[in-house]
Amino acid sequence: MPRATGKVYVTEQGETIHGILAEFATPAALYHAAEHVRDAGYSKWDTFTPFPIHGMEDAMGVKRTRLPVLVALMAFTGAGLAFLMQHWMAGVDYPLMHQGKPFSSWQAFVPITFELGVLFAAFTSLIGMLARNGLPRWHHPLFKKERFLSSSDDRFFVCIEACDAKFDPDATRALLEKAGATSIELVEE
Repeated sequence: MPRATGKVYVTEQGETIHGILAEFATPAALYHAAEHVRDAGYSKWDTFTPFPIHGMEDAMGVKRTRLPVLVALMAFTGAGLAFLMQHWMAGVDYPLMHQGKPFSSWQAFVPITFELGVLFAAFTSLIGMLARNGLPRWHHPLFKKERFLSSSDDRFFVCIEACDAKFDPDATRALLEKAGATSIELVEE
């Protein structure tokens, strides 16, 4: 029986609990279990399947990310900086006449402006994705569970983390049993 020490749950052996892992028989059962967990108000949990399940984001209550707005903002910032940099270098700092055009001819600036916009957007999306996903994480506690290793083959799982504000081992177990879990087990850190 897990016991709480402050807001951290530990097993009788003294190991910190990461969460509760529940297995479901079918994708439909997992979908409905995700709806139950979402409706119960849990916020730190995830589903694990061997293939994408259509509509799972809605069942989990996943909100749209703001990353595309940040990527677009940084792309325009990169393009603007590239244009200003080229204007300064070619038209103000070291003006040279090229092909009889004015010193700050914008047509010559288009390739570099485009490329820096793409570069800023690519780095923002990569770094933003890694930061939002909490990566890199070299080891996850779920990998210690033999049953979980079949999640990439033919099993469907929900894991509710112990750091969730609503987490209570007994109430969470009861919720997952009510949702139709075929197997429920504690996951230690």
